Formats: sequence, structure tokens, C-alpha cells
Amino acid sequence: MTADATRPVPDADPSDHRPPVATSTEPPSTEPPSTEPADPPADPAAVPPAAAARSGPFWAWTAVGLLVVLVLAGLTRYLEQNVPEWAAGTAVEDVAAAIEYPVYAILLGLLGNLVVTLTGLRDRIAAAFRTEFFIKTGLVLLGASINLAVIASAAGPAIAQAVLLITGVFLFTWWLAGRLGLDDRLRALLASAVSICGVSAAIAAAGAVRARREQLAYTASLVIVFALPSIFLLPWLADLLGLESAVAGAWIGGNIDTTAAVTAAGALAGEDALQIASIVKVTQNALMGVVAVALTAYFALHVERRAGAARPGLGELWRRFPKFVLGFVAASVIATWYLDAAGADGKATISIVNDLRTWFFILAFVSIGLEVRVAALRQAGWRPVAVFGAATVFNLVLALGLASLLFAGFTVS
Repeated sequence: MTADATRPVPDADPSDHRPPVATSTEPPSTEPPSTEPADPPADPAAVPPAAAARSGPFWAWTAVGLLVVLVLAGLTRYLEQNVPEWAAGTAVEDVAAAIEYPVYAILLGLLGNLVVTLTGLRDRIAAAFRTEFFIKTGLVLLGASINLAVIASAAGPAIAQAVLLITGVFLFTWWLAGRLGLDDRLRALLASAVSICGVSAAIAAAGAVRARREQLAYTASLVIVFALPSIFLLPWLADLLGLESAVAGAWIGGNIDTTAAVTAAGALAGEDALQIASIVKVTQNALMGVVAVALTAYFALHVERRAGAARPGLGELWRRFPKFVLGFVAASVIATWYLDAAGADGKATISIVNDLRTWFFILAFVSIGLEVRVAALRQAGWRPVAVFGAATVFNLVLALGLASLLFAGFTVS
């Protein structure tokens, strides 16, 4: 783990008579360590010969790394599309159909990570693991699937549930993670993931709070582990509890942390439940940008602000704000207008955008697997798992109460 550059230095021991060590007169940087791969030196003559030798074939090694990422992404898509067919008619048919591309992408990324580490190639090709670029591009494209007109069709109860549920679950997760002593950045990722829309929300939060990639990988793994059993558990519980279709759909949409898993669970619960579940989940997704803005302001004004430092102005908040969120909102507005203007023909175009989004997310998850440091995940320990599990249970209870209150007697038109 990288040391915190802002950590105070202990007072000198008066009994220590060693000569003072020269220090820089420049003020310490308050910027957190960058998570981006370092750029190659601009002037090879300005670095030692060994480093210059490594920088020479930089672009060639980057091209090799990009090829590794693309091959693993292609294999991910191949498995996603074919494993359900291979498992048809077997005992694992339902499980195979429920597994989503993030599972294959991260597992293949981890396998690739092992191979390139053992062969000594990892550091040479690491510049191609452009996780942040892939993720931000995918999230902008995700906005095209947020049809504001669809949200408006169930605006009242869906927005009310989304606001109350996100607020309640986020604050509970933040509080519990703080009680267990988790890092503030990891707290933000866990709280965003479990309260909004899983991996996508964690990605947006990571950009806002400048989280480490290991923290994002850990959170993404927890989302996947908890989402898979929920696909089967929630429809079964809804049937056991005798919930109305609308209530069951709102409960499913407000709990499961990935849109694809919500769709799978909603389909098991029935067509009416699926429609409500989709609207509720899309409404929560749409609030992702609001949470990103709030996290940016909170971390700038409180978490990372040093004692006695001037209050950050609007310019600083704008500099820190993840700009891709604006692209997400713009894509949503444009897609809503386009679908209204193009009618049924517009859905084919949006489906192409959605497929492109999936490809960028696959590239991102493969890169996350390739970048994971096992030592960092081991260091996180059991506490994030306990926080995520407890928050999931809290989410189940609160969402059931809100769905029963807001969607009782609601009919799908």
C-alpha cells in the first residue's frame, strides 16, 4: 500500500544529535498517488541506461499488452454466449444461464495475470491495462440505456423508492464500514455499489474519490458474488411471501446490484414483475451521477482537506469532478430524444450502442483482473465482506418495506 503523502511526521527526538537531513523547500503535495501507469520518459538520455533500455520498446510492449487484453475479452464474449448452450439440459443449466460476463472477464483476467507475472511480462505490458479509460467510456455509453420517458411512466413510486433506498442503504453501509475501520475510499465504493447499481456505481464512485484499483477490484468481486444467488433467491422469496407482481418487481429491482441480474430475476418472477424491476433499477442507475457529485464534494471539503487549509472553491470541485458523468447524462438525454423521434427503428441503434458498452465493460473487467495484486486483496481481509453482507441484508429489509408501501395495488399499463 502506498504511504499517505499527507501523514504527519513525528517530532524529532531532542536527544538525537545527528546532523539534519536536507529536505525540499517545496510544500508537500496533497494529491493522492496516481493509479495510472507511468508514462515513458520523454528524454531517454535523462534516465539511467537500464531505464532507457526499457523505455525504447515501450510502444511495442504496450501493443503486446493490448493484444492480451483483446484476446481475453474475445474469449470472455465467446464463453458468455456459448456456455448456456453447452449447459442446456444439464443440472447446471440455470446457473450457467445466470452467469454474466463480468465473472468470465475477471476470472480470465486473473488467469492472464498469473501467466504474465510468472513469465515476467506484467510490468512491461501493464501500460495497456487502461481500466479507467475502458470503464469511463462504458459508463458514458450506459447512459444510452437510461430512457427518461420510461422512468417517467412510473415516476412517483420508482423515484421515491430510489431516493429513500439509496439514502438509507448508503448511510448504513458508510456508518458500518466506519465502525469497522475501513478506509474512506473503500467505504465510498462499498456504499455506492450496494445502494445503487453494483459495479457501475462503484466505478463512478472510484473516479470521484480516487480509489485504488485494488479497492475497485475487491468491490466488483463482492458485487458478483452476492448478485448471483440473489437471481434465484429473491423470486423464490417473493413467491413464498405471496407478494404482488409490482411489489415483487420493485423489491427485486431495488436489491440486486447489476442490471443483467435484475433482468434475470425479474423474468423468473413474471412479466409484470420484470417491467417494474427494470424501471426501478433504471431509476436508481440514473441517480448515479448525483451520488458522484456528492462524493466529489464531500471528499474535497472534508476527507482530503488538511487542517487549516483554505476551503476548496468551485474550480477545485470542478477539477476533481469525474467528467464522464456528464457524458452519461448527455447520452441518456440524447437516447431519450432519439427513441421518441425514431420510434421502433431507434431501438436497433440503441442496441448497437448497448453492445458496444458491453465490450468496453468486458475490456475493463479483464484489465481489473490483470491488475489485481493478491497482497492488496489479502490485506483487505474479512471486514469488507462483513460490511457488504450486512448492508445487503439491510437493503433487503428496507426495500421490501418501501416496495410494499409504494407499489401496493400498482398495476402495469
